[in-house]
Amino acid sequence: MQDQYGRTVDYLRLSVTDLCNYRCQYCMPPEGVCKRPHGHILNVEECIEVGKAAVRCGVKKIRLTGGEPLVRRGLLDICRGLRAIPGLEELCLTTNGSLLPELARPLREAGVDRLNISLDTLRPDRFSWLTRLGHLAEPLAGIRAAEAAGFTHLKLDTVLIGGFNDGEIGDFLDLTRKHPWEVRFIELMPMGPCAHWENACFLPGEAVLERYPVLQPLPSQGVARRYCLPGARGTVGLISPMSHDFCGDCRRIRVTADGKLKGCLHSREELSLRGLHGADLETAIQKSILQKPQRHHLTDRPSDTPRTMNQIGG
Repeated sequence: MQDQYGRTVDYLRLSVTDLCNYRCQYCMPPEGVCKRPHGHILNVEECIEVGKAAVRCGVKKIRLTGGEPLVRRGLLDICRGLRAIPGLEELCLTTNGSLLPELARPLREAGVDRLNISLDTLRPDRFSWLTRLGHLAEPLAGIRAAEAAGFTHLKLDTVLIGGFNDGEIGDFLDLTRKHPWEVRFIELMPMGPCAHWENACFLPGEAVLERYPVLQPLPSQGVARRYCLPGARGTVGLISPMSHDFCGDCRRIRVTADGKLKGCLHSREELSLRGLHGADLETAIQKSILQKPQRHHLTDRPSDTPRTMNQIGG
């Protein structure tokens, strides 16, 4: 499927829960979110049905998100059902990593191809402050478990926050010297709890290049501009939704845990998929793709979406 601006849409981010075992400062309110009745969230069969319809509409890659997807009951059944869809080329999952010691191997056996692990600081005290409920040892153990389970080319997602973790850029780069990982620095976006944070918190990705001009450019991959340190085993990615508008190359749609399809992370526009099946479900997905907004407006104002990140799917 192509949208009205000629962009081929072949990537679905499917949220399986809005719940999380952390309370990251930029993502969720300190009290978390109200737990909804099970009937308000897509069940296992609906998640798989949405995935099948999306693939019939041209989607080739599905990423499972949350909240924290690993807290979702039935997650492995969802993974197995999606992995069995003919034509799906890649099934990925984004996680904070804390539950990977128990679930990395079952996820691999259920057909998940690749993992992204969120890791915003390498300092234990900062990690506890940022996540409110977490301990740095948890994602580090999760990374080890993921590698032991056979996951390769791990990506570590680090949200750049001025005055918080910008002094750790070098520490994250050093990880790529020793490990075949891609550390991806993601610009903080003005949405949810951080919508009105001080301007100094919103660092451009260029700050990484300015501080470490030794980084050598590599071919881009998706929305990430990629680099490497000389002789390093891993790579570095810069994802810059604020300073480098990549909307013109956006090829994704999102489905929230409560079954709303969003053509853009930052748009208010949503289309409910609950109760739709077969041709009606495909038609709804096609309609949303055709109506996908041309771009966000983050350089002019905070995100238009009334949802927090965990309610959309990170």
